[in-house]
Amino acid sequence: MYVADSRATASAAGAVRSPAGRRRTAVAPTVLALGTVSLITDVSSEMVTAVLPLYLVAGLGLSPLGFGLLDGVYNGVSALVRLAGGHLADRGGGRHKWVAGAGYALSAACKPLLLVAQTLTPIGLVLAVDRTGKGLRTAPRDALISLSSTPETRGRAFGVHRAMDTAGALLGPLAAFLVLRATVDGYDAVFTVSFCVAVVGVLVLVLFVPGGPAAPLDHSTTRATLRAAFALLRRRDLRRITVCALLLGLATVSDSFVYLLLQRRLGVPDRWFALLPLGTAAAFLLLAVPLGRIADRVGRWRMFLGGHLALLLAYGLLLSSWHGPALPYAVLLLHGAFYAATDGVLMAAAADSVPPELRSSGLALVQTGQALARFTCSLSFGAAWTAWGDRAALTGSAVALALCGLIALALRPLAPESPA
Repeated sequence: MYVADSRATASAAGAVRSPAGRRRTAVAPTVLALGTVSLITDVSSEMVTAVLPLYLVAGLGLSPLGFGLLDGVYNGVSALVRLAGGHLADRGGGRHKWVAGAGYALSAACKPLLLVAQTLTPIGLVLAVDRTGKGLRTAPRDALISLSSTPETRGRAFGVHRAMDTAGALLGPLAAFLVLRATVDGYDAVFTVSFCVAVVGVLVLVLFVPGGPAAPLDHSTTRATLRAAFALLRRRDLRRITVCALLLGLATVSDSFVYLLLQRRLGVPDRWFALLPLGTAAAFLLLAVPLGRIADRVGRWRMFLGGHLALLLAYGLLLSSWHGPALPYAVLLLHGAFYAATDGVLMAAAADSVPPELRSSGLALVQTGQALARFTCSLSFGAAWTAWGDRAALTGSAVALALCGLIALALRPLAPESPA
């Protein structure tokens, strides 16, 4: 399987093996092109994400439970269409790019609708459609990254992509902060600029990302059907990876809640709230590539569990009595390290257990379980906050994360994680 994968991916990447055993290009052009699209798109999406919690809670007066419902929609509805996106991309004909492009375009079209949505129901519908676009694009995009890389360098390739993606996440909140300070109707201006940036991202994908693997994938032994996609769960390692991602997702408090907790703990003024995601994004940006390379060497599953340990430490700091000036920096550093050690690393680990002809579908299975779990976590955390307060809600999440981490440690994949 790995021999066929290497042949297909080398062609897709445009990487040519030189004589006398020279090293293959470390990062394929496809990865860099997709990274550029993700960078631009994340500037757009993070502009909205940075102001959305404050806009909904302070501006529209939603309760923590109401915000938890919307945040769950924002992060979990994509799970309902990820399998469909992965299936469509795997059916051949170079559809990976076009399925991903449809997802990017759908999310871009939602940005102007936030200008007219003022109550819970229409805002929820807009966010649901936006996340539908994300669900369509994520698995085909990650499949293109994995198919453009060799098994030995997938962690690095995903690390580079996530670093570029996170550069956009770093610039997005900064752009939102500047727009809010420079305009009178700040939120409307943020949504308008976000839409314009998203359109640029779609254009870059259409013009510069290759349509799919240059060498056709072998579908003679496995047809890309939904039954074949679900049958992938018979593979022990992929099944264990999916179950562990789901369990840990059940205790992963959403970013928005982390920032709201930090704001309440430190008394951060509203005008500075949009800058809090910059700390997470900066740590993610700095650590994504080195942690991806380390994961290729020491094992991707070890790195994935280590990332959740960093998140647990962040929860502990938020619950501690420490009020020093370094608290927000420590929490955001650990929060960014969590993403750097888990986001791309999980996809690299899962790709090792999925055949190339079902790569999008296999990655979508893992992403679906994780997204549904985080949707559940957002709802339960918002309800717990409303009923018992933020501290009790976070304590429950920390205990759940520790228990789920122990279960994931026991269920770790047993096959070699970094095939040579």
